[in-house]
Amino acid sequence: MALSLIKGEKVKLQKDSGEKLTKLCVGCNWGAIETTGFFGGKKKEAVDLDVSIAVFDLNNNLTEIVYYGNLSSKDGSIKHSGDDREGDIDGDDGLDNEVVTIDLQKINQNVKQIFVILNSFKGQDFATVPFATLRLYEGTPSRVDSVFANYNIASDRKFSGYVSMILGKIYKHNGEWKAEAIGEPTRDKTLKETINSVAKNFL
Repeated sequence: MALSLIKGEKVKLQKDSGEKLTKLCVGCNWGAIETTGFFGGKKKEAVDLDVSIAVFDLNNNLTEIVYYGNLSSKDGSIKHSGDDREGDIDGDDGLDNEVVTIDLQKINQNVKQIFVILNSFKGQDFATVPFATLRLYEGTPSRVDSVFANYNIASDRKFSGYVSMILGKIYKHNGEWKAEAIGEPTRDKTLKETINSVAKNFL
């Protein structure tokens, strides 16, 4: 059973058997905004969310950003599936729209924290998105072998007015990789601004 994370919760990246996870996927799935027209008809508005990764070293320096404009880290340990500009326009298909794969065995030894960031490219309010989920799993962008943890976001009045979010982080503590659900919305309008918020508030 996948663990449903709550804000601030920390977990070890290991299976029920105790075996450590070394390769994992961070997937995000989201839906389209549904509105009612003048004559009562339903209208779907595509949502363009962007999942990005900000990598920080032992000295809290930003070393790399992996996002739709840079699909792989230099060492190939972090890879992005590419930009999805619509989400699930026809309803939840259960598949992730954007996926980041992380090979913890390949990551540079100087890396300490990997932050997962979500930005609403067109400035669409998170509170208006019907569903958005983040999950950690074993597999590939096209195949889910085993879901380790998931985190539900969006469609919540507390996110009203927010268009960016610091979803969580994967970090090394005493030589062991762990994950933490952050779920902190921000009013930042760009990825650069959101990364600055990470550096200011979470390092």
